[in-house]
Amino acid sequence: MAKTALITGASSGLGAEYARQLAARGAHLVLVARDKQALDRLAVGLRSTYGVEVEVVVADLLKPRQRERVEARVADEVRPIEILVNNAGFGLPLAFERNDVEDEVRHLQVHVEVPMRLTHAALGPMLARGHGRIVNVASVAAFIPRSTYGACKGWLVSFSRWANGRYGPRGVTVTAVCPGYTHTNFHERLGLAPGEEGVADAMWLDARDVVAESLRDVARGRAVSIPSRRYKALVTLARFAPPSLAARIGERGR
Repeated sequence: MAKTALITGASSGLGAEYARQLAARGAHLVLVARDKQALDRLAVGLRSTYGVEVEVVVADLLKPRQRERVEARVADEVRPIEILVNNAGFGLPLAFERNDVEDEVRHLQVHVEVPMRLTHAALGPMLARGHGRIVNVASVAAFIPRSTYGACKGWLVSFSRWANGRYGPRGVTVTAVCPGYTHTNFHERLGLAPGEEGVADAMWLDARDVVAESLRDVARGRAVSIPSRRYKALVTLARFAPPSLAARIGERGR
């Protein structure tokens, strides 16, 4: 029986790349996002290219009733989810003091509350079966002070480390994936055209490489995956940097 993966934020960027690479491995898919047209286009391509089953779930995860539908699908024991990829997210300007606090609350919910709820929904059935994979897409910002984005991702890394240690011995692994700057539409959604992000060319990663390397780490049961050697080195350096220097590093780029 083919495994089924549920991916949030699947309509573009890393979510869509996870869908493609998991489909190439023979996994059936449940794609979750707000953009029905984008999901439908992706689903058609995946079905025709890989011959896998693709279910589309249109949902705004910040709306309780819609999120609860996704939680129920994750917890469905009749149609089990073997791989959960918590990828949905968005960014805000770094100037916390100027951001609308309600935007900040929604930002916190989508990066912390939503993956926590979906992980909770997945754990019961996965532990009962004795196997499952949970992937929480975090960021190297978890290790470098970067306004509330880094704080949210830091929570996700800490939670994933604990959960992997707790549930890994029972067959359910939890991996926080921490990419650096990756070519997706993430920055365009912040209103930044390509080239305006303030990021050196050498620091950009390709989404295909990020997903491929992270899936290797997931298969190994690792609690944290930092795709690319350059970002592994940066994270190591950041651990020893004084707080004021680390904050200045975190201000670079958008």
